[in-house]
Amino acid sequence: MNGIFSSSVGKKLIMSISGLFLMLFLLVHLGTNLLLLVGEGELYNKAAHTLATTPLLKGVELLLAFGFIFHIIYGTVLTLKNRKARPVPYAKSASNDVTTWSSRNMYILGFTILAFLVLHMVNFFIKLRFGTVAEVSYDGGITHIHDSYKLVSEFFISYWWYNVIYIVSAIFLGLHLSHGFWSAFQTVGLNNSKWLKRIEVVSYIYAVIIATGFTIIPIYFWFIH
Repeated sequence: MNGIFSSSVGKKLIMSISGLFLMLFLLVHLGTNLLLLVGEGELYNKAAHTLATTPLLKGVELLLAFGFIFHIIYGTVLTLKNRKARPVPYAKSASNDVTTWSSRNMYILGFTILAFLVLHMVNFFIKLRFGTVAEVSYDGGITHIHDSYKLVSEFFISYWWYNVIYIVSAIFLGLHLSHGFWSAFQTVGLNNSKWLKRIEVVSYIYAVIIATGFTIIPIYFWFIH
């Protein structure tokens, strides 16, 4: 078993499986974040509170997040090992119809996304989990929950530079996913020409949805709210 996962095929399989965790995590995260655009924060605050306090949902979120982080770290380790094994780059990079810019620069895109993830966690996740955040009640003061909406919305409204970083990162994420999505399914076995073409189309649609969905959020608070 160790021999399988230490082979090049096994390493790609690990990247693919962890990448699927990333895709699921992003769908859950985007679905929750889009609630920021509905009403005045009640739905978003309740959803964020439910995710943070319901054991099953919290466990699923942590599992998906772990797969997400593992994917980034493991991809970084593999890239560094590959570069160490081949310190001198090829004289000419492939630039044909088979490869795309995103497929040739997955590490750069991944590292950029990782850098944004760290910034994002410092500004939101750590503050919500370990900092002092204002509370709000929707049942007449019986139950108080974090006013996550206020924290997020005020940050987007106050810091234009973060909006720019957020939008650029969302675009980079979309580019990363446009290749990673169909590549993951190809690695796990759906690699015949009929299915691969279909999955490639679905991957572009998925990448556009994710990139557009996350981009809308800072634009909403920056220009519309």
